[in-house]
Amino acid sequence: MNLCIDQGNSRTKVAIFSDENKILKSLSYKRFTSTDVERLFSLYPLRNSIVSSVVNIEPSVINALHRRSQRMILFDHLTPTPITNGYETPETLGQDRLAAAVGAMTLAPDTNLLIIDIGSAITYDFVDDAGCYHGGNIAPGLKMRLSVLNQMTTRLPLIDVDENELIPLFGRNTRDAIKAGVVRGIAFEVKGYMRTLQERVGHFRTFLTGGHAAFIMNTVQSPLDYNKNLVLIGLNRILEYNLHLA
Repeated sequence: MNLCIDQGNSRTKVAIFSDENKILKSLSYKRFTSTDVERLFSLYPLRNSIVSSVVNIEPSVINALHRRSQRMILFDHLTPTPITNGYETPETLGQDRLAAAVGAMTLAPDTNLLIIDIGSAITYDFVDDAGCYHGGNIAPGLKMRLSVLNQMTTRLPLIDVDENELIPLFGRNTRDAIKAGVVRGIAFEVKGYMRTLQERVGHFRTFLTGGHAAFIMNTVQSPLDYNKNLVLIGLNRILEYNLHLA
């Protein structure tokens, strides 16, 4: 079994993959520690591991993974991947973005792909049908947009969005106007990327992932593939790719 770890800005997502490359268990941690590593290795017959992080990883976590794994990969820009990376500065590319691209390519090979990760920030990435990653864009996420409206103005309040509520097309009060402006703004942004890509490459598939992806997908109302574990699927594929290279 493989242990795949995706450490983001606010949470750490973990998945255990079977020999058939299927997710047996997925977990989420506010803070992932070496104690969690030891517990997972005691509960499951884990052999190999891979970790990707957009923040600094605790050395004790790395040490525990090295000690308990037959093969451990700290995913960075030097790690071989089953995808051609066309990014001009691969050392500055968020590894979660590249892993999500590999995850989408694993689920839909030989297809043009638009990968949208709606988390703390929103990333838009493109992979062509030959498996080449062409880069992408970074935009403010949902909470970031709400926060900036409050911080950069005098009278606009800081609000939360209940992801179970219906978002109007136009708000009839200030709070609804902010909600509709931010949520529908993201939805229109997503549709704009999809429309432009359709004009340029023709057929493609769109994958959504990230903490707010399911909520935005309901607002977009377009054909989308939602997968909350896209980064972890990509990390497992990268781990397996490196195991076969060894």
